[in-house]
Amino acid sequence: MYAQLPNTANNTGCAFKRPYCHKVCSQGSQTLEAAVVYNLTPQLTETLKKMKLTFEKFVIGVSIAIGVSALATVPAQAGTLTGATIGGTAASDYLVYDSNATNTFVMPNSQTNVQKVLGGNAVSPTGNVELAANSEKAGFNFTKNTTLQGQIGGKDITLSSLVLSDWTSSYKGTTFGQYWFEQALAFNGFGSVVGTTAGQVLFGNFVNQGGFQRFSDPNISYINQNDSTGLISIGLAGHYNAAPLLGLPSNPLRPLQASEIVKYTYNGVTDYLFSFQATRSGLTELSDGISHNGNYEVTIKGVPPTAVPEPSVILGLLGVAGVFATQRKFKKASI
Repeated sequence: MYAQLPNTANNTGCAFKRPYCHKVCSQGSQTLEAAVVYNLTPQLTETLKKMKLTFEKFVIGVSIAIGVSALATVPAQAGTLTGATIGGTAASDYLVYDSNATNTFVMPNSQTNVQKVLGGNAVSPTGNVELAANSEKAGFNFTKNTTLQGQIGGKDITLSSLVLSDWTSSYKGTTFGQYWFEQALAFNGFGSVVGTTAGQVLFGNFVNQGGFQRFSDPNISYINQNDSTGLISIGLAGHYNAAPLLGLPSNPLRPLQASEIVKYTYNGVTDYLFSFQATRSGLTELSDGISHNGNYEVTIKGVPPTAVPEPSVILGLLGVAGVFATQRKFKKASI
């Protein structure tokens, strides 16, 4: 309802039909101001004021909700290795394994195929790249390495097979070989023999049976990075039960697990990555029916890449900014 007011020649389209009312409305005022000028009843005036305030709050609330929703629902993105290349002092000593729903199988070596098979994750590891593929064969030169290089999150990363000097070098108060083997014993229920004569016998047997070479040729399934936290996750294809490879008796109650070792250089740091906990990959290597049936995930605390806002984030920010512009308009209109 509104007050019925007489027409004037100067204001023939206005609901209130008065020159002064037209002037007020043209300055951005609402029907409420015009109604107040013409002395509507206090009750009706108060009702209109409340309606106006409620509408303002509604517009602001909806704008904020849309903006915040756009900001909150942007998922964390996962970066992957780009520009993958093979190098090292034995750059031709590698194998590329593709996969189907059940098996991994060798495919031709090429940079394109290397990049292709590294697109998996912990849920679906897919294929892998084996570095130093001839490490367990007679005549293997254990002084040369094979590397996988590329960029992730805008930073260079190099993953490498191990050489003999890696195993025999000083590491955390002992040699790396001794340290790694004792970790393998402890994680697999043999911690009581660490530091004992029995433990030294097990280590000697492991070395004499080619254990260093056996765990120096990592099969890399994927290299991914969480763009929010920077965490880099690397999948290593291996044996779900590694007891025979470690020279340890199998445990009928639980598999004995140990990944191959990968040496990495990233952001000025060089170190080793390995794991003693595997998940089932759902795959087996086609020719032997057992390799690659476990996935060992290792991680590096990486540097979060510089974020590029998603379109929805930009719209959300514009929506929130629009709220404040709307508030200022309402305030000016009410003066």
